[in-house]
Amino acid sequence: MRIFERLVFVNVLAVGLGFASASAFDGRRSPSDVTPAVGVDLVSRDSISAPALAPSMPALAPSSIPAPTLGGPGFGRRLPEPSGTLTPAEAFRRGAQTLRTGDVKAALSSLEYAASHGYMDAQWRLGRLYAEGTQVKRDDYRAFRYFQEIVGADVDDSLGIRQASYVADALVWLGVYYADGIAGSPIKTDLHRAHEMLRYSATYFGNANAQYQLGRMYLDGKGVARDPRQAVGWLRLSANKGQAQAQALFGTMLLRGDDGVPKDPARGLMWLTLARDAAPADKRIADLHAAASQQATDDQRVLALTFIESRLNGGRRE
Repeated sequence: MRIFERLVFVNVLAVGLGFASASAFDGRRSPSDVTPAVGVDLVSRDSISAPALAPSMPALAPSSIPAPTLGGPGFGRRLPEPSGTLTPAEAFRRGAQTLRTGDVKAALSSLEYAASHGYMDAQWRLGRLYAEGTQVKRDDYRAFRYFQEIVGADVDDSLGIRQASYVADALVWLGVYYADGIAGSPIKTDLHRAHEMLRYSATYFGNANAQYQLGRMYLDGKGVARDPRQAVGWLRLSANKGQAQAQALFGTMLLRGDDGVPKDPARGLMWLTLARDAAPADKRIADLHAAASQQATDDQRVLALTFIESRLNGGRRE
């Protein structure tokens, strides 16, 4: 069964079982309603990563999400072998090794061959390459199509840990692309589809990036009815898994005590400290942390450090 055919059932099942709150999927209760207004944007495409995930997927009803049908390398047809007789796995390994040497053209030839034969590792690697634009020219539409191939794959009901992580990651990327649209391409903003993909990645796989994105959607009322309670539930789950943007946003909400979130400067500083350490290159998070630390009292700073130490020693999650 194709992965994209499994999406709708998760949302239907969640409603049918009465999972009204986001945090119900992790066995926690949602916090009180809040209406935060903070300066942390949606997770950047550069920061999306693939965590280790559940090894299997449930059978789902068909969705309206189309499988990739457009032409071009790796899309809808198998490419000839780059050289000699290689299996897709061997071609992927050769491509990954060649990429490390800096021979991008040769690496792409091997990776595209493996991807065209449905090798998910190669599809994911190529999707990330074109989405991030580090070793190749950034091409969001091309990245979208590789991620769509992963979600449109015809796989067994059991996925390995690595494959499951690729699927969850691909769903997040596709959700982000559908939320924003891709300029100059057929991919237009489709917030309903963005929500569908992010919710599946967040609920079934427990993907922290998807949970953060959902939190922002409910917080902003973007594509869904504004629901601060669900927003905080998703953000809390994501923050507890180490997602830096979620930690920064949740921490800022605690600092301000916005609309139902109990004001807790020490705990807010704790989250911002964790966010700064998780994303040291993020200037916005660094600035938020610096401002919070400067405004905190000595007692609040000491208490924040105590909270951090407790977490590092296996203390309870927030």
